[in-house]
Amino acid sequence: MDKYREILRRYWGYDDFRGIQREIIDSIGSGKDTLGLMPTGGGKSVTFQVPALAADGVCIVVTPLIALMKDQVMNLKRRGISSAAIYSGLSRTEIITILENCVFGAVRILYISPERLSSQIFQTKLRHIKVSFFAIDEAHCISQWGYDFRPSYLKISDIRRLHPDVPVLALTATATPNVVDDIQEKLGFKERRVFRMSFERKNLAYVVRRTMDKQGELIHILECVEGCAIVYVRSRRRAKEIAVMLNENGLPATFYHAGLESAEKDKRQKDWQEDKVRVMVATNAFGMGIDKPDVRIVVHTDCPDSIEAYFQEAGRAGRDGNKGYAVMLYNDSDRNKLTKRISDTFPDKEYIKKVYEHLAYFYQVAAGTGYGMTFEFNIEKFCHNFKHFPIQADAALKILNRAGYIEYTDEQDNKARVMFTVSRDTLYRLENNSENEDKVIVTLLRNYGGLFSDYNFIDESLIAMQTGLKSHEVYLTLKLLAAKHIIKFIPRKKTPYIRYTQRRENTEHLMFPKEVYEERKRQFTERINAMIEYAATDDTCRSRMLLEYFGEHTDHDCDSCDVCMEHRKENNHGDATTETQAEIMAILSDMKPHPITELNTIKRPYEQIDTALTYLINEEKIYRMDGMIFIGN
Repeated sequence: MDKYREILRRYWGYDDFRGIQREIIDSIGSGKDTLGLMPTGGGKSVTFQVPALAADGVCIVVTPLIALMKDQVMNLKRRGISSAAIYSGLSRTEIITILENCVFGAVRILYISPERLSSQIFQTKLRHIKVSFFAIDEAHCISQWGYDFRPSYLKISDIRRLHPDVPVLALTATATPNVVDDIQEKLGFKERRVFRMSFERKNLAYVVRRTMDKQGELIHILECVEGCAIVYVRSRRRAKEIAVMLNENGLPATFYHAGLESAEKDKRQKDWQEDKVRVMVATNAFGMGIDKPDVRIVVHTDCPDSIEAYFQEAGRAGRDGNKGYAVMLYNDSDRNKLTKRISDTFPDKEYIKKVYEHLAYFYQVAAGTGYGMTFEFNIEKFCHNFKHFPIQADAALKILNRAGYIEYTDEQDNKARVMFTVSRDTLYRLENNSENEDKVIVTLLRNYGGLFSDYNFIDESLIAMQTGLKSHEVYLTLKLLAAKHIIKFIPRKKTPYIRYTQRRENTEHLMFPKEVYEERKRQFTERINAMIEYAATDDTCRSRMLLEYFGEHTDHDCDSCDVCMEHRKENNHGDATTETQAEIMAILSDMKPHPITELNTIKRPYEQIDTALTYLINEEKIYRMDGMIFIGN
């Protein structure tokens, strides 16, 4: 048995690799820059974890997902593999300890976020670490032509310069041919080396349901399809509204978005992972790294901005290999909303110039000055003062950022800070503290140094975990300690900021290079139009459409999407639908109301049951009310 299969069998218990895993491993193992294109659930992590154990040195894995880092480190340690992760929330001492362990060879796999790559501590220690190879997860984030570009990913090319001879493994589940080329260019591949796994998901049925009553249709779908579900929505407000609505209709649901506290996000994800709630209603913040294999259905109540985003989100259904459904609810107003996103995301240049000018008025920055100046930015106040719509103003600022005139960070997370105002001796003599106050004080002293001389950034969720308190209890306790003048406490806040990266220009001198405006707008428009075409088309297999978009050609239909099912129904002259109608009527023949979920006992595809049920209701042969179906009197 060769070394890679031996490692796979020893640590993971599998006898052999699947798909293109082995080809990718052989490539990176031989020291070649490698790009692996693998669909969601294709087993990406094995392609860097196995060769990392076979090579000398530390494999450095760059990933944007803290939750994924923690989960993978925990799983690796459980298998007896030395690994660590560096992310926000760790103290300086903890980070230095981890990096020194890497220097001494005590860590085989190190996970790190892209934002941490440019830190002085990391770059200093990296020079002394023997690196086996770099693994870049979610590599599409480095491409400016990708749907999920992240500037922090560009820092990866900087660390390559510190170890120019160390190979790079780039991995993604979503990439068009243009993005594939751009990834290799940005990462400085010495030669093109791409391994592509088919993106076809034979167990996943893609369905577009045209409806004006999205909430009613959503309830209907969730009642007809059993099992765990994700419902994607466009806004935080909608996430909460739909979760409340589903609970009111007897469908246990929770919601998730970027505005929730970290501890609350973790709790809700855990409840859903452990099947305490059936449905997760979420914005796209509930995204990469979600690994729950038994999701039966993913529903989009709003259209994403791109096929890439849709494909990745829809691909979270059926990862266990069993039947899954990806359903998009669509009507004509969605087309209008998608089209409007083009002008919202790329306002005309005169408007962008106006926003730049108003920004200077807002901060009283004179022409020819301002270089290096940084300001906290309140977009609501700015828009109120100058009569802008926040969506368009935000888009204009992002374009000014890309053009190099300003640095605009729309959600800078400034962590809470604490400093003790009493001496250590005085602190130990205090007698009137509550139990919670004592717990928080002890936890602060254990985890953070230098608290008596200067402010220290703290992680409230870490303190909550170690004290057994809830996050809001930690916050209130810190406030009470501050009120007693035992500590100084600066609460956490998310503060957008603006920094002038060059002197303020007169608006007539502002220039927007083609690649910053016209080219990006063209790319965005193409993605929007591709999304509209996918949703509006009713004569082409949906799986084929998706595969064609990613440059994969196939000569067969999926035979399970709504288009294929409609064709099959036409070819079979409706026999299957008629038979399904008869089976539904047989269930209701006792003239009593039955739960709609009882239709799951009919051993036919969901699409057939849904078509037959809709026909019977429309023809008023049966009726539906409060989750029950019955034959009318």
